[in-house]
Amino acid sequence: MKIAVPRETADGETRVALTPQIAGQLIAEGVEVLVQAGAGEASSNTDEAYREAGATIVPDAPALYGHANVVLRVGRPSDEEVEMLRDGTVLIGTLGLLAKPELAQKLAERGVTAISMDAIPRITRAQSMDTLSSQATVGGYKAVLIAAERLPKFMPLLTTAAGTVRPARGIVMGAGVAGLMAIGTARRLGAVVEATDVRPVVKEQVQSLGGTFIEVEMTDEEKAKAETAGGYATEMSDDYKRRQAELIAERVKEADFVITTALIPGRPAPRLVTDAMVKSMKPGSVIVDMAAEMGGNVEGTEPGKEVVRHGVRIIGLTNLPATMPGSATQMYAKNIQTLIKHLLTDGELKVDFDDEITRGATITHGGKVVHEATAKALGIEVAPPRPTAPADPPADAPASPATDKDS
Repeated sequence: MKIAVPRETADGETRVALTPQIAGQLIAEGVEVLVQAGAGEASSNTDEAYREAGATIVPDAPALYGHANVVLRVGRPSDEEVEMLRDGTVLIGTLGLLAKPELAQKLAERGVTAISMDAIPRITRAQSMDTLSSQATVGGYKAVLIAAERLPKFMPLLTTAAGTVRPARGIVMGAGVAGLMAIGTARRLGAVVEATDVRPVVKEQVQSLGGTFIEVEMTDEEKAKAETAGGYATEMSDDYKRRQAELIAERVKEADFVITTALIPGRPAPRLVTDAMVKSMKPGSVIVDMAAEMGGNVEGTEPGKEVVRHGVRIIGLTNLPATMPGSATQMYAKNIQTLIKHLLTDGELKVDFDDEITRGATITHGGKVVHEATAKALGIEVAPPRPTAPADPPADAPASPATDKDS
């Protein structure tokens, strides 16, 4: 089996799908690893380090895709890269196809088996493959550091000869993995932190990190509907949103910084902070909107930009993990390795639809869209999967591609 690791093409993407260390471990198990020249440079993983691990460095993307039957990525492939994928190729990455379902249709038409890391079921035995959690950990940490850097005041309580400085007050909206990491990081920096989430079950987790949970009164029916079977937050009723907004509005007035993390899979991000709330905040306050890529939790967020409204700085960076590519890549690569080991049977990658993890994460297979939510987003019927083998390298291909050593 030949695994290809291309250089990411999305603007601002600094991560890579495999580290040299993980590549070496896969090679030791009999897998051949091909890495595009320069793929790891932005994450401080050099071509020489991949070579030393036993990987082959390939000079360009066409040569890489032409020799691989499995392609590992961080994000979605570009349109040009989709055209390079051969029938039967297995593509693995955080593809986000609910946000771009038309790409799933293109991949199906090309006969690609697309496995998306963000679709892996949230079950106990899949935790070590959960890239959403690993990358959210990085994002939640970095969001607080950005807020601390942008704030015009200290985070911690300080008692000095020049007087006492009161600690910064923060609100974290959404207590999933990113939110909990943000709470813990802010508390370690000395801030006073409150948090809110539609799922009452996260209250104890917030409190265990030293945060105060902002509770919205809920009916038994609302509590039952607040969380999916997979552990994700769901969209709540208009009445709940009104009560939540009223409670949050009072707290936001006193906050020096706000971190928003609320996302609903396959849906635009819920609007949690209105323009009126932003206006009520003190001049110099900071909001980091981690949901910017899906429209933002904050009215006035501009994805990928930092803007000032009513004297408040709103930061809508769309790829926080890419701002810490070393740690983000290390964690992502480990997630990928665990999934590959899960799929490997006798040295070959097998797509077994009797397995819950494989079935849940596979988006396209055998020329069809086989993922129910993606098919629904496309307005088509989900196709029953049929087994196919991964692509073999072309019969007329050389045993290994030209490397930058050979060229």
